[in-house]
Amino acid sequence: MYPKIDVLAFAAHPDDVEISISGAMIKHQKNGLKTGIIDLTRGELGTRGNAETRTKESIAANEFLKLSVRENLELKDGFFEINEDSLLKVIVSIRKYQPEIILINAESDRHPDHGRAHDLLKRACFLSGLSKIETIVEGNQLEPWRAKSVFSYIQDHYLEPDFMIDVSDVWEERMKSLLAYKSQFYDPKSTEKETPISGKSFLNIIEGRAQQMGRLIQVEYAEGLRKVNSLKVNLLTDIML
Repeated sequence: MYPKIDVLAFAAHPDDVEISISGAMIKHQKNGLKTGIIDLTRGELGTRGNAETRTKESIAANEFLKLSVRENLELKDGFFEINEDSLLKVIVSIRKYQPEIILINAESDRHPDHGRAHDLLKRACFLSGLSKIETIVEGNQLEPWRAKSVFSYIQDHYLEPDFMIDVSDVWEERMKSLLAYKSQFYDPKSTEKETPISGKSFLNIIEGRAQQMGRLIQVEYAEGLRKVNSLKVNLLTDIML
């Protein structure tokens, strides 16, 4: 009924994934894995653009991301809370697409929605595996599902990554997916108010951080992730240094 997704990324706002981890999403898709994004809100409180604009931009970004699934849960931007309604919406998404890997917002960041989304998503990832929580969609009972791994991506504030993914070969496409959000990022022709992410320097920061992480693993560009749950390793040789 629903496509099974290998890597499912959740985001407080449309563009969170594109800013932080879109290179990894593109790379996994190119390697034959099914990818998807679930946005919690429409980003309607953003200084630039509006909800309709952000929706169109997220569709444009998919030209480069080539996602199998993208949905918006339409929680209230800035006001969503960790409550039963919000948790159940996320649980339904997880059970619908049965992802093996889930990516979630950073545990703390400049925007308070990001840390709150992290807590909401982390809790929902656990609850999704509990059989006594019933979820019925269009008359169908969705079975419990718990992803094998949950990782958080790094956003505005720098957090030390637990590991990094080489995205050098998809860097150009990764940046094109980001720049699909024309209302949000650098545009010398824009007449809207400046924001912390609308200046040209923000794009330089994104590239610089990716180069910094890349340097640590001896590649041109990399993106970092932090573990949310414990990692299982059978042999030390499974870990590449």
